[in-house]
Amino acid sequence: MDYLSVIEMLNGSHGPAGDERQIAATLKRLAEPYADECWLDTMGNLIVHKKGTGPKVMFAAHMDCIGLIVTHIHKDGYLSFGKLGGVRPESILHTPFRFKNGVCGVVSLRRKVSPKDMTIDDLYLDIGAKNEAHARRLVQIGDTAVFRMPAFASESRLVSPYLDDRIACAVMLDAISHIRAHTSDLYFVFTVQEELGLRGSKTAAFSIDPDYAVALDVTAAEELDDKKQASTILGGGAAIKVMDSSVICHPEMVKLLETFAMESKIPCQKEVMLSGGTDAGAIHVSREGVLTGGISIPCRYIHTPTETVDLSDVSAAVRLLTAFAQKNLETTKDVM
Repeated sequence: MDYLSVIEMLNGSHGPAGDERQIAATLKRLAEPYADECWLDTMGNLIVHKKGTGPKVMFAAHMDCIGLIVTHIHKDGYLSFGKLGGVRPESILHTPFRFKNGVCGVVSLRRKVSPKDMTIDDLYLDIGAKNEAHARRLVQIGDTAVFRMPAFASESRLVSPYLDDRIACAVMLDAISHIRAHTSDLYFVFTVQEELGLRGSKTAAFSIDPDYAVALDVTAAEELDDKKQASTILGGGAAIKVMDSSVICHPEMVKLLETFAMESKIPCQKEVMLSGGTDAGAIHVSREGVLTGGISIPCRYIHTPTETVDLSDVSAAVRLLTAFAQKNLETTKDVM
């Protein structure tokens, strides 16, 4: 798969948390040729089903991203905004954004505020409007905006906004196209509103009622002078989740993923993420509980316009997901 092209396509589709219809349509078009059935549920989750006679297995990657939402239009044409998800002021200052209708603008800081003291409330969007009436012809209260930044490759690295979690969506697409012989009943769910509190995965897991689940997401990779804050490195292989702030993965799932990686000679590493949650957090407590694990892609600079992953880790994640999907799994009761 040409991951750069896929990421550019996905990022070209509007999809901030709560407004994922465009990106859902793009993903549906890409996944449908490999599915027995595809549908959108009430929340907007895209569910891709490959039928099988064995246990139900749910794979989840969120298609929503962080973004901005217009809260006020000033008389001079500037826009105040709120944040959708974990938006940090230092990561968006002087960054260009794009609205769903194509209107673009840049985030700026009120002149009397020092960057070291700024909060989200001190920032505003400048869309080039001359006054309030002009601005209202371009955007409305409640309109959402996302990064307008390019994706590019640098050696083995892919740099782009919204690799959280579009790179995991690409991993699921790649795996769906390669899975052949399987007995498990497979559900690939591209979830909504993960960035607002794991909302889409909660309803999808309740509806599907899986025996097993694997959440796919990015995880923090080591950065300069920050090596003790991350348990994974770029180029170290697919990360098998042990825990994050929303879940402690079932030991049996950690063991299964490690075994499949070893059997297929897939590079892997362990992930312990002390802050930040994933869809696994909502899935594992659904109904009576679900055997839940996680496959993560190490990523630097999460929630910035320049998130960075290594393509060898992406490839390893595809191989591990495919191996899990194609294994003849026992029922949940047998494994417990």
